Amino acid sequence: MVRIIIAAAVLLCACKSRHAPVKENALKPVVITQEVGADTDDPAIWINHKDTLKSLILGTDKATDGGLYAFDLEGKIVNKVTGLKRPNNVDIAYGLKINGVPTDIAVLTERETNSIRIFKLPELTPIDNGGIVVFAGEKEQAPMGVALYTRPKDSAIFAIVGRKSGPVDQYLWQYRLSDDGKGAVQAAVVRKFGKYSGKKEIEAIAVDNQLGYIYYSDETVGVRKYVADPDAKADGELVLFGTEGFVSDHEGISIYPVSDSTGYILVSNQQNNTFMVYRREGEAGNPHQHKLLSEVPVSTIESDGSEITAVPLGDKFPKGLFVAMSNGKVFHYYSWEALLAFINSHPYSQAR
Repeated sequence: MVRIIIAAAVLLCACKSRHAPVKENALKPVVITQEVGADTDDPAIWINHKDTLKSLILGTDKATDGGLYAFDLEGKIVNKVTGLKRPNNVDIAYGLKINGVPTDIAVLTERETNSIRIFKLPELTPIDNGGIVVFAGEKEQAPMGVALYTRPKDSAIFAIVGRKSGPVDQYLWQYRLSDDGKGAVQAAVVRKFGKYSGKKEIEAIAVDNQLGYIYYSDETVGVRKYVADPDAKADGELVLFGTEGFVSDHEGISIYPVSDSTGYILVSNQQNNTFMVYRREGEAGNPHQHKLLSEVPVSTIESDGSEITAVPLGDKFPKGLFVAMSNGKVFHYYSWEALLAFINSHPYSQAR
């Protein structure tokens, strides 16, 4: 009996530590945040345009009694909303007009209520009448991923929402967010689109506002790319990339702009503790051909979500900040300069 118990304990430990070890050449975070209550999942970055040093990193605590946390640039918790029912992913948009006043918002998915939740920034005040149900009428709801698209031509704001499971087509629903006339936000479905392999789930979603594209991770398969504007009536898939080099799950997607049309796309290779890097602009003559540039090892463990900004945020982050979720109830902040130096010195073609 003792041997059986010991064997079971060893097996349990092995299961819990199955992730790959952090690599010897892994980049070290500049800041590690304070711990949340249960399980970090997805971050977002809110830029305080009046004082960038007072910008915030938002992050979800994914639990039945979870929350949305706000961290300062030193990683300290400065505000939080608790009592949320398994909040999953979060994203940010600027200037949604509420009662005629431009309002910055954070939108997150609340899986156990089949809703999205909307909070005013930076106060984290709810402005959603307790939540907005998504995938209404569907057998499979359970929202997970969310990304916000601000359309350049009219500043309209849309939420693109994914779910734990769903159909092989029209897996994502796109909602236009607007003022309900009573000081809160309402959402209307404007589009259903997006392929799904059926192999695992779709959680990580990112939007390139300037170029007008949506990217999402079809876990264990690749990254899918679509046109973001629902008025374009262009629902066909532009490309499926990132199909090689991943140990298992494709996770967090972050877009770093170098110019209005160039930059980098970073995708979490979750079980390898690395981020795969691609050109935002694609290849010469083909903007939808995204070849692997580099694979950056990081100290984050099994990163589920990430975000990046090119806005300078003080001496520690002079050319921008990259934040990634890590096991251990924390988020890691990295300097963009450190990532770029690794990308330039370790091109994928030479490493292979």
